[in-house]
Amino acid sequence: QVQLVESGGGLVQPGGSLRLSCAASGNIFSSNTMGWFRQAPGKQRELVATITNLGRTNYAVSVNGRFTISRDGAKNTVYLQMNNMKPEDTAVYYCNLDQMWRGYWGQGTQVTVSS
Repeated sequence: QVQLVESGGGLVQPGGSLRLSCAASGNIFSSNTMGWFRQAPGKQRELVATITNLGRTNYAVSVNGRFTISRDGAKNTVYLQMNNMKPEDTAVYYCNLDQMWRGYWGQGTQVTVSS
């Protein structure tokens, strides 16, 4: 089994920054992809960014250039640095880990961008 624990959400003003962290534990394979998804009220869950164990990244168009995903392989932790945040970034952010054709999710952390 795999457990994912997110932290770092909260309230931020437009133009501000937040950093999310997600620590994975359990039966982690060396080959995997970790990432962040988000779900706003009344909308479907959408991809924000992913990063493979080799460091290859992928971003949603809406966050490209503002958000940066990174990971610490030794700690099985993935980070999401969010800069120049906008009200439309408001959502519950979920950490995801994909390995061996299975996906695992964290419990989610609320991010609110408002003045």
